[in-house]
Amino acid sequence: MAEAVSYSEDSIRSLDWKEHIRLRPGMYIGKLGDGSAYDDGIYVLLKEIVDNSIDEFVMGSGKTIEINISDHKVTVRDYGRGIPLGKVIDCVSKINTGGKYDSKAFQKSVGLNGVGTKAVNALSNSFIVQSYRDGRTKIAEFEKGELVKDEPEKETTQRNGTAINFYPDETIFRNYHFIPEFIDSMIWNYVFLNSGLTINFNNQKYFSERGLYDLLTKRTDVETLRYPIIHLKGEDIEIAMTHGQQYGEEYYSFVNGQHTTQGGTHQAAFREAIVKTIREFYKKEFDASDVRASIVSAIAIKVQEPVFESQTKTKLGSQNIGPEGPSVRTFIGDFVKKELDNYLHKNPSAADALLKRIMQSERERKDIAGIKKLANDRAKKASLHNRKLRDCKLHFDDTHERKQDTTLFITEGDSASGSITKSRDVMTQAVFSLKGKPLNCYGLTKKVVYENEEFNLLQHALNIEDGLDALRYNNIVIATDADVDGMHIRLLLMTFFLQFFPDLVKAGHVFILQTPLFRVRNKKETIYCYSDEERRNAIAKLGVKPEITRFKGLGEISPDEFGLFIGKDIRLDPVILKDANIKGLLEYFMGKNTPARQQHIIGNLRVEKDDETVNPTIAEDAEDAEELPIAS
Repeated sequence: MAEAVSYSEDSIRSLDWKEHIRLRPGMYIGKLGDGSAYDDGIYVLLKEIVDNSIDEFVMGSGKTIEINISDHKVTVRDYGRGIPLGKVIDCVSKINTGGKYDSKAFQKSVGLNGVGTKAVNALSNSFIVQSYRDGRTKIAEFEKGELVKDEPEKETTQRNGTAINFYPDETIFRNYHFIPEFIDSMIWNYVFLNSGLTINFNNQKYFSERGLYDLLTKRTDVETLRYPIIHLKGEDIEIAMTHGQQYGEEYYSFVNGQHTTQGGTHQAAFREAIVKTIREFYKKEFDASDVRASIVSAIAIKVQEPVFESQTKTKLGSQNIGPEGPSVRTFIGDFVKKELDNYLHKNPSAADALLKRIMQSERERKDIAGIKKLANDRAKKASLHNRKLRDCKLHFDDTHERKQDTTLFITEGDSASGSITKSRDVMTQAVFSLKGKPLNCYGLTKKVVYENEEFNLLQHALNIEDGLDALRYNNIVIATDADVDGMHIRLLLMTFFLQFFPDLVKAGHVFILQTPLFRVRNKKETIYCYSDEERRNAIAKLGVKPEITRFKGLGEISPDEFGLFIGKDIRLDPVILKDANIKGLLEYFMGKNTPARQQHIIGNLRVEKDDETVNPTIAEDAEDAEELPIAS
């Protein structure tokens, strides 16, 4: 019988604001992470600070924002009105204190609840705020939310605005590092949504004149588009759309300048409005999937007092544009119906190209209908006892608070999958085992996804046949050996995802698992090393003649040790798509063996020895040559 636990007045505890944030950071910034995913906490911290500067720009103050990140230090300086000097400390350290509760001042602001900046303060080793206002300045310094220096006001010649410096707390964000590509994407979104704004990030200038039109131009391969980008703007709404050659649907949605990566009511209404308008324009009941197949689009709306489904604001929950406004569905539906219909009437060549794209999608869908049904029937039977999948209990489409941790490891062979299966967290980590090398699917049609049993079972394990709305795992981790065969399997799997499910990669769900190359130990301590540099440092630390083990394959690593590498200290390399021309990228690396590719391979050859590497300037580890053009 369980021992009774006392429950009295002494059991009740009240935390102050900073203690609560530090105890439950996930409530305020989502998941923590180490920076290997675009939605990890360190990027949310940056975004919370920049959002305040963006709001100043929207209110007509400050057309430039300076962002500098070096090592672990972040600096953001805007040229807005500056925090009122008497309220500098309150604005960064008192929950529910801010200037955005009066809807007349900030009617369509991103941050409305006065929490974001305080969370950054509480979760930082050092947080310094300085306000410049009308020839005077005020500085305050905090450590983990605790005020440590309160300097008196003094005169200044600096322009009005606010500067914030912070260092994320390494005890909360373990082994964190900023990946420039994620910050680059974030900043581009800011300037696309705020025409006329200039952001300087580490001395690189970001600026956009045409808003969402520029976004689609940057994020697509313009040469493969079926018709020119349609760009439509109205009061509190802007959309851009086109159709390409890729599989799937791709949406970039925003609310009050916030990138809603998980969509929401506005994105659902936009998808519905496009289908309805096109059906009415052509006077034909097209299948919705044919209308939206290969679409690339963006929508940005402004909502008064928006309701998001979490503090990190990645999914809109608002049903109405404002307290007295129309529904989001009606507002977007009416705009698209009028403006898109007018555009298609005025641009018959675009209308003809759009119709041809829809008809092509219809033919492709009917062409694979038979094989798709057979494959799906096989997959349903296999799912009852799928030997390739060792599933977990929670999934990304659940409402559980740990859904962000859901992970599918794709492994090669039974030995590696066995080690991971025995050491994984059965609540959130699943394993899919490959048998040998998968098919090189470059240049093949989507029919191969259904004809190839392994691809079909993987598609069903992920539940991405009809898009990402029901994706079952937040992280898809390719876990292969760091040898030639393992790298080849990585490339084949990345080719599969980029060929048929590019939105999975673009949404930041695909990763490469790093596993240690060496184990260096003596009788007192064991150090796992992921590179030659780490091995040398470990040898120097442990002293004379430590035992050194070189791991040559995942199957060699015991389940007990594997548990150390896929737990809280897991190291993941995100697959980041740097080139919008997916077709050209895959053709170069996975198509016919062209002279250009031969020269690339020859130029990147290297020979490894035990303690040195010939031509080390080409690659620091065995993964670089493979991932240089695709991932970082």
